[in-house]
Amino acid sequence: MQQLTPSGEQAVADLARRYGVSSDAVRTLLDAVSAGGGTMAQFWHPELGGNGQWMRGGMTMVGDMFNSGLQSTVAGICSELSSLLANQPMYAPAQQQQQSQGGFMASGGNWWPAELGSPSSSGGQNDSRYAVFPQSRRLAISQGGQVTVYDTLDHNIGGVQQQQGGWPGSVTFNSQYGSFGVDSLPVVSGGAAGSPAPTPEAQTWNAPAAPAWNPAPAPPADAWSQSSPPAPAWNATPATGNAQASGGSSATGDDILATIERMAELHRKGILSDAEFSAKKAELLARL
Repeated sequence: MQQLTPSGEQAVADLARRYGVSSDAVRTLLDAVSAGGGTMAQFWHPELGGNGQWMRGGMTMVGDMFNSGLQSTVAGICSELSSLLANQPMYAPAQQQQQSQGGFMASGGNWWPAELGSPSSSGGQNDSRYAVFPQSRRLAISQGGQVTVYDTLDHNIGGVQQQQGGWPGSVTFNSQYGSFGVDSLPVVSGGAAGSPAPTPEAQTWNAPAAPAWNPAPAPPADAWSQSSPPAPAWNATPATGNAQASGGSSATGDDILATIERMAELHRKGILSDAEFSAKKAELLARL
């Protein structure tokens, strides 16, 4: 995790006190807003309802979908963090940072491809190094002088740790989805010749595998159909504003939110995987 400046640490503590949440929750939102360029954030924290999304000037979504108070808290913290990131240094320079997890020390020198620019964090151990580039969604890893660049997809990387074993297989990174290994990411350049890169659709982000779908017995009448989900009716003129974010009176919003709630229940039971639930939820939210 990146080291904060003294003013950054003070800002995090102040926001935690004013909004009545932990400093760890505020720090999670800070890293997510920073990775989103100050205009958006995707995060995961149990205190904030699990998975959530924020967009400046747009809708705020939290795992506890009908908790308008939590939505307001997340929106307020993210808005203030966006302003702070634009007006003062919140993170210490990458060259001065030391990773607190896994014993990695910050690595100097631009060993990564020049087109990637400056990393948000970097570190290394012996002859192995890594650098994270959230703006371009890239992760560079150097092992024995060979540099491999990975596509981080929609991970917001916030930490790194190493288990016993060889690099890079023993190294895991932390994001809003939990811990994951680099072998789950598509290779953009470098790496072993002829090694196929996994596609984004194949990623599981170390989530528990969904149970195999059994066509018999038939699912309950209100269960979400995996094979052919019916699209809920919706109004060609979507409602806008806070009424939709907090479950307004529009029949369109009610139908879509009720569908998402049923999907969330199937997701908690393991019938839908993380990827399936996130993709379908995003599709339905786009209709609000």
